[in-house]
Amino acid sequence: MDKTTDFGFSEIPTEEKSRRVAEVFNSVASRYDLMNDLMSMGIHRLWKRFTITTAQLRPGQRVLDLAGGTGDLAALIARQVGAEGQVVLADINEAMLQHGRTRLLDMGFAGNIEYVQANAESLPFAENHFHCITMAFGLRNVTNKEAALKSAHRVLKPGGRFLVLEFSKPAVGFLEKLYDAYSFNIIPKLGRWITGDADSYQYLVESIRKHPDQKTLQAMFEQSGFKRTRYLNLSGGIVALHSGYKF
Repeated sequence: MDKTTDFGFSEIPTEEKSRRVAEVFNSVASRYDLMNDLMSMGIHRLWKRFTITTAQLRPGQRVLDLAGGTGDLAALIARQVGAEGQVVLADINEAMLQHGRTRLLDMGFAGNIEYVQANAESLPFAENHFHCITMAFGLRNVTNKEAALKSAHRVLKPGGRFLVLEFSKPAVGFLEKLYDAYSFNIIPKLGRWITGDADSYQYLVESIRKHPDQKTLQAMFEQSGFKRTRYLNLSGGIVALHSGYKF
């Protein structure tokens, strides 16, 4: 691995990134859901519902919600797999994981959801274990994305599917300019107002621009062993849903 990596638009020693990202999410965990609603005007909930609809989950399946944060996807998954299924909400950040557990318990979810603090680059699960893995808005914060993709491939069952919902590159030029203006001028100010932390949201905006575009991420899926890879642009490419199967 390179000795330096990106942290937003900055270059930092590789070994520092996980700590710096943890500081970001420790700072914003309690207001994370509110900020997501404000930043996306609630549209992130539609993107997440579409992801779970696309997954075509069935009762009794085992599903890993990776970088599951405050549990938006886990709640949707738990309803799909039912009481006989299993959802594992995994996140590297303890504050986000605790917030997610509290939130899901308050929503009445118990019994078929487990919580695991885990690094996406080296998942602590057996090979061929999960029917499906989902990851929403987490991959761009991973230091070694290739390692995370290979780790997900390892713990999927043959025939299993990995779905990654992530910010991407707008497909229309004028939309990209509007999106940039909104992102850099409005989002950090919202972050300061809602969480008291503009710097964390400045990083999150910059991290989107450093994340691989649609074609590059699709190629990374293929290089990690996934087959029948594809992506679907949502909201003009502001977000893309990538998927691949393990065979």
